[in-house]
Amino acid sequence: MTERMTGAQALVRALEHVGVDTVFGIPGGAILPAYDPLYDSAKVRHVLVRHEQGAGHAAEGYAQATGRVGVCMATSGPGATNLVTPIADAYMDSVPMVAITGQVASAAIGTDAFQEADISGITMPITKHNFLITDPDDIARTIMEAFHIASTGRPGPVLVDISKDALQKETTFVWPPTMQLPGYRPVTRPHSKQIREAAKLIAEARRPVLYVGGGVHKAGASADLLTLAELVHIPVVTTLMARGTFPDSHPQHMGMPGMHGSVSAVGALQQADLLIALGVRFDDRVTGQLSSFAPYAKVVHADIDPAEISKNRHADVPIVGDCKDVIRDLIAALETAGEKGDYTDWWTTLNGYKETYPLGYEEFEDGSLAPQYVMQRLSAIAGPDAYYVAGVGQHQMWAAQFIEHERPGAFINSGGAGTMGFAVPAAMGAKMGRPDAVVWAVDGDGCFQMTNQELATCALEGVPIKIAVINNGNLGMVRQWQTLFYDKRYSNTNLQATRRIPDFVKLAEAYGCVGLRCERPEDVDATIKKAMEINDVPVVVDFVVHQDAMVWPMVAAGTSNDEIKIARDMAPKWENEE
Repeated sequence: MTERMTGAQALVRALEHVGVDTVFGIPGGAILPAYDPLYDSAKVRHVLVRHEQGAGHAAEGYAQATGRVGVCMATSGPGATNLVTPIADAYMDSVPMVAITGQVASAAIGTDAFQEADISGITMPITKHNFLITDPDDIARTIMEAFHIASTGRPGPVLVDISKDALQKETTFVWPPTMQLPGYRPVTRPHSKQIREAAKLIAEARRPVLYVGGGVHKAGASADLLTLAELVHIPVVTTLMARGTFPDSHPQHMGMPGMHGSVSAVGALQQADLLIALGVRFDDRVTGQLSSFAPYAKVVHADIDPAEISKNRHADVPIVGDCKDVIRDLIAALETAGEKGDYTDWWTTLNGYKETYPLGYEEFEDGSLAPQYVMQRLSAIAGPDAYYVAGVGQHQMWAAQFIEHERPGAFINSGGAGTMGFAVPAAMGAKMGRPDAVVWAVDGDGCFQMTNQELATCALEGVPIKIAVINNGNLGMVRQWQTLFYDKRYSNTNLQATRRIPDFVKLAEAYGCVGLRCERPEDVDATIKKAMEINDVPVVVDFVVHQDAMVWPMVAAGTSNDEIKIARDMAPKWENEE
């Protein structure tokens, strides 16, 4: 199929051919040629956001909710640099995304032209790959390559920067083009010898743990994980990025590990003699002090990205491959061997942790609202079929802890980068990707004020997300650290919410949304149910909670997981302690 057209037309045509149905962006001078043919496209819907950061996070939310590549678009210079944060976020959390940016004309590149920024150079460390196109003949092939790279192997963001003259000049459009990626060959099939070694260690272990990360969900391997876990009857912990990949309600689930993980999950890792680590990074928020993490454990580490294996913790059995293939091969090897470990004592220990140290929270004598209660009731009323999109901070941890996560991919949050402002635009993208689903953004009052301008986009585009603002009047997680480690010297964390600046209900109404407020525990259910009944416009619920509510358990940064506190100055008693 060949046809003469401009580079801009070739760009839009290529996007149509790779199956793009939604693009989030803002036009500007350098990208403007691309917006003209986009106006005529019957297949690609462009969503005019209010800030490029919103475009990037919306593309992430769309990608995470659908499993498809999210797409965002911006002009050169400040438009492109406003995409840096969501690109970094997508890179840390392995989100498939293609960011398309306009660039100044090729003759002006390097001259400090108006609105010029070297976005390829800027984003090189935070993309899987990036392209600078100055020849219109390269546009169709590059788009196909960008989508292939973003969605295969370990998913991630790809940047395509196109000079203005390349968009304006004519080219011969050829589809399908021939990709030129000679060095890109992700390994997906695991080595059979490594699988046999892993199965042998599993059969020999007495205290094994399945340590499950976001890579398992990204591989579409949740059902296989359930089969493996039940076959060998091994306890499972799911990281922040894997919440829902293994059902919370399953008796083998020990909870979330890490800085704000459950005692049963943290204890399982610390006492284990074998970690079967699947699609995880051994992130510092999980390991705590790395030298004291899981001190008795051998490690089987499977990941599609060979760079992650033994990066932080030495792997006794390294397995490079797609988690779905790894898990299926492990199941086959274990079934062939027919050996079952005896984990009776191990289960007695872990179930003891679960019973003795369940998740709990403080209720306030003055009748103030506990944010954890809001999460519990939201979970009960909205249910496991809803999508929950969290920002970053205390509210993110409460959402991870107190919402019951039963479904893979239903909890979307900014894990690796910890990006404030993620929730509202990401929820918008998720809702556009899953228009029939209920989508709740769980945000803090600090995060909400970074990107709440996208409420205008939601209202005008007909995207009825629901937003629970956990409003404690402060930058809550920073305040918690100031309480614990800085002698309650609350430097620059009070957001002056006692004066209600802004008034979130009025702000919601100004943006064409419905605004609700809830300040008492007895009103929580009715408020959530009212929000659930409104499905034609976005809803913002201002949950005014106590400013001193804290996230527990907690492992202080840089300390050993053995030093986890279940509340201030309260620690669990481990099995190996006298």
